[in-house]
Amino acid sequence: MIYKYTLPLPAAIFLAFSAQAQPDYAAMVNPFIGTGGHGHTYPGASRPFGMVQLSPDTRLEGWDGCSGYHYSDSLVYGFSHTHLSGTGVPDYCDILLMPAVEMTGITGKDYRSPFSHDKEVARPGYYSVLLEKDGILAELTTTSRVGLHRYTFPAGADRALILDLEHRDEVIDSYIEQVGEYAVQGYRRSKSWAADQRLFFYMEFSQPVLEILFYEKDIAQPTTPKVNGQNLKAVLRFAAAEAPLQVKVALSAVNPDGARRNMQAEATGWDFDHTVAEAHAEWNRELGRIAAKGGTAEKLTIFYTALYHAFLQPNLYMDVDRQYLGADLQVHRAKDYDNYTVFSLWDTHRAEHPLLTLLDEKRTSDFIQTFLSFYKRRPAARVGTLGQRNLLHDRLPQHARDR
Repeated sequence: MIYKYTLPLPAAIFLAFSAQAQPDYAAMVNPFIGTGGHGHTYPGASRPFGMVQLSPDTRLEGWDGCSGYHYSDSLVYGFSHTHLSGTGVPDYCDILLMPAVEMTGITGKDYRSPFSHDKEVARPGYYSVLLEKDGILAELTTTSRVGLHRYTFPAGADRALILDLEHRDEVIDSYIEQVGEYAVQGYRRSKSWAADQRLFFYMEFSQPVLEILFYEKDIAQPTTPKVNGQNLKAVLRFAAAEAPLQVKVALSAVNPDGARRNMQAEATGWDFDHTVAEAHAEWNRELGRIAAKGGTAEKLTIFYTALYHAFLQPNLYMDVDRQYLGADLQVHRAKDYDNYTVFSLWDTHRAEHPLLTLLDEKRTSDFIQTFLSFYKRRPAARVGTLGQRNLLHDRLPQHARDR
């Protein structure tokens, strides 16, 4: 049996007690809602409150590019692994991947591709689009800490992936390292809304890498297993094959070993469709916390899409071994709670957190423990990761900061 809120449309919320099989709430969500106008949402794949938000990037700058995607755009630069939803300031869009058949250059203008919305699909935990430039079908899904890509190339075509760490906000430091025939890892330290955002990644491929070419400031670098710099890119080449090329990308704010352990815990195999089904089921469980009755199909879509957006963030911010990067930029371990980030409290204190207090006592307790951890380890200067900076201070008016 599960506790859930039942919400007739329109009506007040009341607590209900149910043991029946729940409807397919996730099927009522339209992730494209909010991606136009000034909505600043993204259509890509994520788990509820997940650490990874894997989504297409269609613009590089501007206020309406806060989430990296805008419905009015017709070009996609690639798929990055972190995105903000509904914010009024840009950040994230880290670790961009873009598949290609033939490389004509290494800049975003060279490798971006036209796309059309009639060849684009988005639902909770899944996104796909046809990249018209090379005829590649790109599909995305996630676990909580791992992004999964599946790229179906034209038959017999050569295969390449562009890994772009320069993409979007200013990079302070980064590196890319090949750590095996099937894997690379790396680091990206950047600044935008956050003064000092640090992110490690570990990436595995379903095919062996035939060749990897490194670029710094779009200039080819000598062949080496590892390259460091501020504006790094890599081109990875693979042999033509019948099966799609799959990629797994695990994230960590602690170190690359943490990212690798996250992958080993959450995404050991290559069953993409199984991960999509798991994501759909998890979204159904979360969205099923409220059972909306009555109303039109359009109103149900509006309601469950709004609830879906409410469950995208705050974001999980710790590895499977419970280590996380604290506000003091030191590594700590959360013993009895899950650590989170991206608390835009200047906005979310009005409605989202009161809602989550009703719907999810466990996560609300975790949020409070995260606040206390931040307070204990708050930096003397206003620096830190994205979640640390906007957690309690930067979104407050000046008179409130001075108290």
